Amino acid sequence: MIETKDFQGPPKNISPPLTEGTWSFGPLGDFFLTESFILSPNGKIDGYHHHNERSWRIENYRLLILGEDGSLMWRSIEAFRDPEGRINIILEHPSAPETRFILKQNLPQLSPEQHPQTVAEPAPSPEAVPSPLPTGLSDAEFLFPSDLEVTNVKVGKVLLVGSCLTALYHEQLQTRHPETTFDYIPYNFVSVLPEAPPSPVLDYDFQYLQIPLRSVLSDRVIWGFRFNEEGFTKTILQDAYSIIDAMLSSAMIYNERHGLLTFVSNFIVPQMSTASSMYERGSNNDLATIVQRLNDYLNEKVASYKNAYLLNVDAVASTIGKRYILDDLVYFYSHGAVTYQDWDDFGSIARNEPIPPLETVYPVKKDAFLDAIFRQMVTAYRTTKQVDQVKAVVFDLDNTLWRGQIAEHYRPEAQPWPRTDGWPLGIWEAIHYLRARGILVAICSKNDYEYVKNRWDDVIEPKLISLDDFSSVKINWTPKAQNISEICKEFNIKPKSVVFVDDNPVERAAVASALPDVRVIGGNPYLTRRILLWSAETQIARMTEESGKREEMIRGQIEREETRSTMDRSEFLASLHCEVSFINITSTDQPEFGRALELTNKTNQFNTNGQRWSFENIADFLKTDGKILAFKVKDKFTEYGLVGVLYLKGTEITQYVMSCRVLGMEVEEFVVAEAVKLLRSARTGETDITATIKETPDNTPCREVYLRAGFREIAPQDGVRQFILDGDEVPMMPLHIKKA
Repeated sequence: MIETKDFQGPPKNISPPLTEGTWSFGPLGDFFLTESFILSPNGKIDGYHHHNERSWRIENYRLLILGEDGSLMWRSIEAFRDPEGRINIILEHPSAPETRFILKQNLPQLSPEQHPQTVAEPAPSPEAVPSPLPTGLSDAEFLFPSDLEVTNVKVGKVLLVGSCLTALYHEQLQTRHPETTFDYIPYNFVSVLPEAPPSPVLDYDFQYLQIPLRSVLSDRVIWGFRFNEEGFTKTILQDAYSIIDAMLSSAMIYNERHGLLTFVSNFIVPQMSTASSMYERGSNNDLATIVQRLNDYLNEKVASYKNAYLLNVDAVASTIGKRYILDDLVYFYSHGAVTYQDWDDFGSIARNEPIPPLETVYPVKKDAFLDAIFRQMVTAYRTTKQVDQVKAVVFDLDNTLWRGQIAEHYRPEAQPWPRTDGWPLGIWEAIHYLRARGILVAICSKNDYEYVKNRWDDVIEPKLISLDDFSSVKINWTPKAQNISEICKEFNIKPKSVVFVDDNPVERAAVASALPDVRVIGGNPYLTRRILLWSAETQIARMTEESGKREEMIRGQIEREETRSTMDRSEFLASLHCEVSFINITSTDQPEFGRALELTNKTNQFNTNGQRWSFENIADFLKTDGKILAFKVKDKFTEYGLVGVLYLKGTEITQYVMSCRVLGMEVEEFVVAEAVKLLRSARTGETDITATIKETPDNTPCREVYLRAGFREIAPQDGVRQFILDGDEVPMMPLHIKKA
């Protein structure tokens, strides 16, 4: 029945089209556990959340369903169409074949006009039954795409702090996501958080804080006529700002004391205007406007804390549809929670007319909302930890940056040319927003460079992008995988940091085969922009000076390499006029701290032990006599910004991290000499300085740095290489580099 032999996700097709529509799933011959089971094309299971059913694939004509840890949970043993034409797939548990489940294909919902009005005809043949209608993406997947995810990140423990909305999260999420532990601290206006949370602070991956809107506004706003009083709105806002200050300060004690990563939910804005007249809608007397202003204020306040970020829950509710979520249909405008019918006594009090189930008049999408909220938490966590971070996006041209082929569909005699509105314009704008995040963009196209250059302004109309916007342009007939390898070398990044966008499945497959770490997308142009702009992997937690100048630095670096090829090494190094400036980071409050942490956690090649640091770990390191020596580099071509960090403790260099952008300029040895000087400055007499290197699969470029600096290697300990610079020795100091 399943004709495709193997399938693990795009771009292959499967037969029958299992990824179209929804399925009912449950024990064979019993009630279904869900009727919204989705076999997503990306290999994940949506619409139903359980750790036993998280992903799927096809091997040897069998459907396999895998658990959270990748173990096989179900495999198909039979597939057939029933009299209604629906596909039925019988599943067995591999270790208990007698345990049988079923996937039954759901038929599309018919509109009232499509329902038959006459006596039912005999059941149609299977061929006559239409295929299920596509259901599209789940709300969680739509808002927070998983297309660029490579590494599965498990969130182990979360601390929830908030009011009744957070209580709902706690109740529901611990059931829906048993792989994660959720602790909950109720928090309202008069609350004071305990000195310590239920578990040790460092056990939590992050804290999620929700300040109750009702506490911020107070119940004064329930008397709507008071907004007609002069000065009432001003008083409400001033008081609300003060309450936000006080509640946020109290709720952030674990963040301030321990550096706990914190996500703060904003307020859900009421659905409709509350103003007393049409004239005043959108004015300061409108509660919807007031809540929007409170969100702006909350955003500013959260930004003043370290390791804290605002999550836009109002945007999530708006996308799913507040009519399906927000309880201001029933409850106060200021309550700001999810609608659910547990306020009633369910018939214990007699009524002339019983209250029907709430969903008969107000359909509730509580599950979709909860899925999206948890997904928002997880993707924000991925972004702050820089998991699978994208550093460059490489674009094809024909049918990717514009419709059609430049040499075929844009000939002067072939008018009219393809339209440019819609998705091509959206991609053009996305390119600039990626650049704003410090993500490099490049072109890789099989075309004639001179022809494209000469025709560019004809095709790009309006003129929103130019060839100069791209840090690297490879327009030639060379295989694309080879061109992308060259781009990686120019950018000093690995293929795993690259996304390749191409409409041609053959080209995507060829690149994926030659460079399996490159992520390839582009088959459906209507998905490309959303994936590139909304994925966690293309977001950055905080913009640093270096991120903003990355494009400029890369252009200077390319120019530097071109100059290098025309001179011998010593002449080239002398011509650079290289300067290094040092910064001693002693506090997480310093402006350079964010960049130092970012550099440490994303550098693989020049990283002497590969260690990753959390905000909390690094704060503790500084409190226990640790030192961080950061440095910036500039030469005649460009300012590279903060490109290196050394972690120092006692008389040891415990870790050395440096961007490969300045590798080969002998900066690495110059910096070691400065670190030795700093470590010896606090001591009298001759002092031995030690250093270590733990070899990783990626850190080949730094394995000889201490030997080049004048250290000698001694016996390793537990597989870690040991180096020492004797107290009577001075490190090597390159003479062509100047300390700024």
